[in-house]
Amino acid sequence: MFRLLILAGYFELMAYLQISGKLDQYINVHYQYLAILSMILAFVLAVVQLILIMRNKETEAHDDEHEHHLTKWYQKASAYLLLALPIIVGLFFPTISLDTTIVEAKGFNFPISKESVGDPDIQTQYLKPDTSIYFNESDYKEQMDTLMKKYDQQGTLKITEENYLEVMELIYNYPSAFIGRKVAYDGFIYNAKNEQSTDSFVFRFGIIHCVADSGVFGLRTRLPEAEKLSNDTWVHIEGEIQSDYYQPFKRTLPFVEAKTVKTISAPQNQYVYRSF
Repeated sequence: MFRLLILAGYFELMAYLQISGKLDQYINVHYQYLAILSMILAFVLAVVQLILIMRNKETEAHDDEHEHHLTKWYQKASAYLLLALPIIVGLFFPTISLDTTIVEAKGFNFPISKESVGDPDIQTQYLKPDTSIYFNESDYKEQMDTLMKKYDQQGTLKITEENYLEVMELIYNYPSAFIGRKVAYDGFIYNAKNEQSTDSFVFRFGIIHCVADSGVFGLRTRLPEAEKLSNDTWVHIEGEIQSDYYQPFKRTLPFVEAKTVKTISAPQNQYVYRSF
């Protein structure tokens, strides 16, 4: 019976995340089909388990065969609790959108933070999305060259929710190719306080595959002198990409010389995702 409840719970959790629109706060929306497949699989297994329960003798034989090593009640309880934990977390723990307090709490580093998020091969990323860890060197270069041709055009470089992460990766990989290019994009303000000054960045939180490799990505932005914007203010920026030496990181970084800054409402989904 517990197996049936857990499998049904997995199905309901996946359905709930799909219907509520909260699935995109856990995984890249481009992998939504995997969640749908897991939902279907959980449903099929739940039906199979229900059939076994209806056949009392078969169910008892099944339990004897597969659970003979779980002889004590607390062993079974622990096993079922572990299986049910994702359901409990997904249904009863609230999800929140990230803001600048997360950046301040984790520290602001570049190109990636030194802290691990549990997987030694995955680290929290800042400023530049780095997908090179998912490809060998030649494949990664081929992908970057293909994307450069896609955006090697005259006129304003329009950064949208769909291409945000790939464009940011290109700008940081090939900054000289974008110097002087007009750019327009949306994001939220983060004011990084240094010893001698406060530098403004315009960011979006992004997910490359899942929340384990999520990060905060964007460009340092030189706002017009009259503009004084607080953290988490959402803006539409239009300006020109330039480059200079950024003392706190001791390296040259691209930045946006903002010509137009408009305050906007935060989008319904504040995350952006990498498409492959």
